[in-house]
Formats: sequence, structure tokens, C-alpha cells
Amino acid sequence: MVKNGRINQSIALWCYEEYFPLPKLCAVAKELGCSSVELVYAEDWPLLKEQGLVCGMAYSHWFDVGMNNPEHQAACIEKLRESIDACAEYDFPNVITFTGPSDHLTLEEGFKNCVAGYKEIVGYAEEKKVTLCLEMLNSRVTTEMQGHPGYQGDHTDYVMDIIKAVGSPALKILFDVYHVQIMDGDIIARIREYGDYVGHYHVAGVPGRAEIGTGQEVNYPAVMEAIVETGYTGYVGHEFMPQGDAMESLREAVAICDV
Repeated sequence: MVKNGRINQSIALWCYEEYFPLPKLCAVAKELGCSSVELVYAEDWPLLKEQGLVCGMAYSHWFDVGMNNPEHQAACIEKLRESIDACAEYDFPNVITFTGPSDHLTLEEGFKNCVAGYKEIVGYAEEKKVTLCLEMLNSRVTTEMQGHPGYQGDHTDYVMDIIKAVGSPALKILFDVYHVQIMDGDIIARIREYGDYVGHYHVAGVPGRAEIGTGQEVNYPAVMEAIVETGYTGYVGHEFMPQGDAMESLREAVAICDV
């Protein structure tokens, strides 16, 4: 149960829906003191509202297509616009977005295309007071949903260069500690360097995307302290896949992050 409340904690539905249907996960979130259940499709948002919860991160297009490829940009922008409108209606803060896989595109081409694509939609996000959060994903791990081989935005600095080139407060980074640790490391220094550009955090244990306790390599209490020091007031989402009892895993994770 959250006691200190310096970190606003969220639970990612997709990691736990095999253990808890959404109504039960809402009850779990409230019991543990989490204020958000995220990555919930918009048709289920009335349930979140009824329970006094937020969807801290909304879906849009998927990571297998993205803004780096002109062939997919129009569809991605349409999905982003729909999600922005839904978030504005419900007063939810963030919409997830992705570079997409590299395919035949060079890093330079992907960068240029992403910047151009986001500049087409970011003004609309500003107008609606919704933040687009561009996620960096690891390309090293080949296990499904633990890594994303071929994903172009697979380094923190590359994603940050796109965000800075777009130059809007409505485009920030989704700083997934699990993915950043695998590809780049130096987590706390990066949080301090890029803190003003972070729209959302995700956490999971490294390696394996499992629980965030002592059986993995990231010192999450120190990471949470670093996040607090930046003045961050957004959400930190639990996006790990429990290997043991899901309720106990979440209970432990919430306590770890409640610095």
C-alpha cells in the first residue's frame, strides 16, 4: 500500500489481465494506492472513471508500424488524433507512440521522417493538452514482449534527438527503465539529464521483464529517488510480467517504488 505518495504509480493492464479482469485490477490498484490503470482501450475508460482512476497511458498505433516510415504515417497520425480526442474527453494525460521498425530505412531517414510526422500532429496535441510519449524499446532481446528486434528507436539519445528536433512540450519520451538499462544503462544519469523531457516511466526487472525486486539488476529504490529529485509529477507504470503470485508481485513492486 502506498504510504509516501511521492511517486504516482500505475499498473499496465496487459501484464496482469490473465490474472485479473479489468474490474478486479481496478480494485487491486485502489487497494495498493495506485491512481492509474494504463494501456486500457478507450471503450473501457468509463469503468476507470467510475472507480476514480486514470488511464495514465493510452494506446494509439502499435510498435510494428511507426512514424519513421512515410507509408504508415497517415494511419499513425489518424490513430494518434483519435487517441488525443479520447484523452481530452476523459481528461487523461498521455498517448503512446513509436518510431516503428527500421525495415529498409537508415537512422537518418527514420529521424527525418519521425520529425516531419510528429510536427504534423503535435500542435493538435498541444491544443488538446495531451502529451504524446515516444517510447524507446530494446532491440537486443529476442523473446516476444521482452525485446523488439529491428525497432529503430532503440537508443535513448536517438529518441531524445527526435523529441528535441520537434521542439514541442506535447512530445516527450516514455522512459522505460527496463529497455533503457538493456540498451544504454547509466539509468540515473539519464534520468537527471532528460528529466524535463520525460512524459511517463515504465519499470520491470532486468533481465527477463519480471518482478523488480532483488532478483534483478536495477536498483529501483535509487531510481525512484532520482525521479523524485527531478520534480517529476507524472506516472510510473508497472509493466513487468509476474513470475510468481501476481498480487504479491504487485504489492512488493508498489512498496519498492514508494520511496
